[in-house]
Amino acid sequence: MTRCVLHLAAEFLSFCILAASVLGQLPPQPLPKLNYNVITDFFQLPPGEHLVEPAGVAVNSKGHIYVFHRGKHPLMEFDPSGKFLRSIADDLFVTAHMVRVDVEDNIWTADIGSHVVLKLTPEGKVLLALGRMRIPGDDVLHFNQPTDIAWDRDGNVYVTDGYGNSRVLKFDTPHTIVIDGDLVYVGDRENTRIQIFDRDGRFLRQWKLGSPFGLVLAPDHSLYMADAIAGHILKIDPEGKVVGSFAGPQPGQGPHFDPHEIALGLDGSIFTAEVIGWRAEKLRPQ
Repeated sequence: MTRCVLHLAAEFLSFCILAASVLGQLPPQPLPKLNYNVITDFFQLPPGEHLVEPAGVAVNSKGHIYVFHRGKHPLMEFDPSGKFLRSIADDLFVTAHMVRVDVEDNIWTADIGSHVVLKLTPEGKVLLALGRMRIPGDDVLHFNQPTDIAWDRDGNVYVTDGYGNSRVLKFDTPHTIVIDGDLVYVGDRENTRIQIFDRDGRFLRQWKLGSPFGLVLAPDHSLYMADAIAGHILKIDPEGKVVGSFAGPQPGQGPHFDPHEIALGLDGSIFTAEVIGWRAEKLRPQ
């Protein structure tokens, strides 16, 4: 495969993880329920294939679903019915973490084993590489286990360099990140909060709503948060109020629900990638 790799110089913007007054709070139980049905065995894998610790999931404009996992074919593409289409760029990945799709249907991956963020065409050609393959570091040219990617309306790229460096880099992490207009939402999983900044890195407020493993923005500007520790997905309005929750089985009633990353389908479905459970699932609205 021909590779065209462009390493960008980074405008380093450090989003400080601040201790500030809490403006968003988890409301008293019980939470409003989000009504979804789990579609069993939605993803139709080829014979002999298995999903190994699925960590990322994303949906493109055609409704195709990408599952990013830690098996021998890390990046898999499925059609809207769950039919396996292909694996992409098998030799480029070490330890899958997050996958995102931009407005042009390019595929972005964050790999905590290679310490690299890649931008791929829908066909799998490398357009951009951020970081250095298998070389961790703490300067602007290196990551140490990058965890997620987002973009603002001007096309700037933000990377949460979370596990090793606990920072966010802006290119001209924290665990997960999304951007809505001028607001940058950073999921600080270890400190159980979502911190909100402007695009210049100025802290605005934070919400203490649990452990944000994955964040995804809905068209109505509500935010969905995956919490693999609590075993649920929260829907949060722009003011930080939880307006709905989807929970997995209670202890002793089934396998622990472990949403690491989530994505929204064109029909309102939620797709989950679950590391501990070695599952990727579809949740269909009732």
